[in-house]
Amino acid sequence: MSVINPNPRVLTIAGSDPSAGAGIQADLKTISALGGYGCTAITALTVQNTQGVASLNPVGADLILAQCEAIFNDININAVKIGMLPDIDSVEIVAGILKKYRPEFVVWDPVMVATSGDALVTEDITHHLMTHLLPLVHVVTPNLNELAQLTMSPEAATTDEGQVEAQCHALLNRGARAVLAKGGHFEGKDAVDWLFTNNFEDRYVKPRIDTQNTHGSGCTLSSAIACLRPQLPNLPEAVRAAKNYVQIAISEAVNWRIGKGHGPLDHFHEGTSHYHFSGE
Repeated sequence: MSVINPNPRVLTIAGSDPSAGAGIQADLKTISALGGYGCTAITALTVQNTQGVASLNPVGADLILAQCEAIFNDININAVKIGMLPDIDSVEIVAGILKKYRPEFVVWDPVMVATSGDALVTEDITHHLMTHLLPLVHVVTPNLNELAQLTMSPEAATTDEGQVEAQCHALLNRGARAVLAKGGHFEGKDAVDWLFTNNFEDRYVKPRIDTQNTHGSGCTLSSAIACLRPQLPNLPEAVRAAKNYVQIAISEAVNWRIGKGHGPLDHFHEGTSHYHFSGE
């Protein structure tokens, strides 16, 4: 398999994590590890570590806009990853940016709750996310809790794949182009994710890794997809390659002892190019 664009420029619009396991910091590590060049627009400053989030401080819509304008007016961006949008103003500003600059590929990770369980939004922004942002992105990557919030329905039971499928189709019916549902909380020896579009579906199965070092795994997956999609021919191959990358990043960090809570992934574990071509 040939790589189409081996050095994509990726803009991540997300919050900052001072412990560097999630958010902007995890995105930059991932993009760099996978051969891209990462640019950033910070949406919020958090006070957090591996044990939880102490405070959340939005930077303000005007500053988000100024950061994005500075990048788009100077650098040819190949893909955008959107993470934490803490309030309604930030959702509307980012939606306006996407309409104005029309980036080639956009991944939205609807970050609402941290791995620790702490809230990462300051108000109920579900309606605005669904109305203003969802139709503008190429793939949305919710976990089961986020999927339930976006569809305003109960969270899927840990064995009910049918409910996950129904919720994904509900997002497609609301304007999503593709939905990657992350089933890491499902029971069993395997971790399962599902990719749905209006004319395609796929199921990704990986052995479950027994570890508490999963801080930033969602951020890492979404930024990996953003970086890999310009390099690979289609979305399913980019998702598969991103899944392979994250699986190794989690596995290689199993014995890490960074912090007292949910530790980070090993983003720089074995170079870059082999992730594109590994199999199941």
